[in-house]
Amino acid sequence: MDKHNLILLNEFILMGITDLPELQAPLFVLFLIIYMISVVGNLGLIFLTKIDAQLHTPMYLFLRHLSFTDFGYSTAVGPKMLVNLVAERPTISYSWCATQLTFFSVFISSDVFILSAMACDRYVAICEPLLYTVIMSQALCHVLVAIPCYLYSVFLSLLTIIKIFVSSFCGHKIIKHFYCDSLPLISLLCSDTHEIRLIILIFSTFNLVSSLLIVLVSYVLILATILRMNSAEGRYKAFFTCGSHLTVIVVFYGTLFLMYVQPKSGHSFDTDKMASVFYTLVIPMLNPMIYSFRNKEVKNALHRTWKMCTHILFKTIL
Repeated sequence: MDKHNLILLNEFILMGITDLPELQAPLFVLFLIIYMISVVGNLGLIFLTKIDAQLHTPMYLFLRHLSFTDFGYSTAVGPKMLVNLVAERPTISYSWCATQLTFFSVFISSDVFILSAMACDRYVAICEPLLYTVIMSQALCHVLVAIPCYLYSVFLSLLTIIKIFVSSFCGHKIIKHFYCDSLPLISLLCSDTHEIRLIILIFSTFNLVSSLLIVLVSYVLILATILRMNSAEGRYKAFFTCGSHLTVIVVFYGTLFLMYVQPKSGHSFDTDKMASVFYTLVIPMLNPMIYSFRNKEVKNALHRTWKMCTHILFKTIL
């Protein structure tokens, strides 16, 4: 790594959420509550889908990994953001900036492909119900999670981040964001950034387009199958099966669409920050709620787990 970087840039200054001192304390309380709800919800779903035998199905395997990635990228950003809201000088060390960007990039990329894998799972469950257990085998599910979700995301993230941090910074220390993101960091580089920007553009476009295409094709086929059903009860059950995942998809991709597809004339740094806050903190909080409140199996599993835990507790005390 370039020694020039290590000597001049041992830390960066983050612009933060707001530069208004009177808003920092209320925002700290608000985001702390959101982050804590997110942590409890996602870790709770991971624990629940792991210990309850009735949730050992492909759908809940993917849900467990979705909760893990939601917890991962919100934790990569959230705690440091909260500290900087109450700090006199909102800084982040050079090494922690690289670490934060690495974990955030890995988990957010994995999140996208897990949502795609969940769409495929719903397609097989509704369109090929008799072959569901054969097609969605445990081996296939683990392959879908391991290769496109994690291995590819780690490779892509390391490729981008190594390219950034072996380049020379000009000595500018101010990152125009509340966390270390690739594009604000690239604007601080002295060396030619064309190659790095091209890599980010190509892979970001591929990730979003390919994952969204998988989701759209899956749901078009699901909708066609549902419309061919004769039973109204069957159609309702099929819609209800997809309801939670479809809600998460709309919220996640809707946020990204509003963030990246808005015209340049209406594009602003404040808009980017609010959209970033939404998908780094609010979406990881909403996902466990959506899957818990709309899902009878999760509610029943939560009830069984609560009864089991209270029984063990009383047995231990007595």
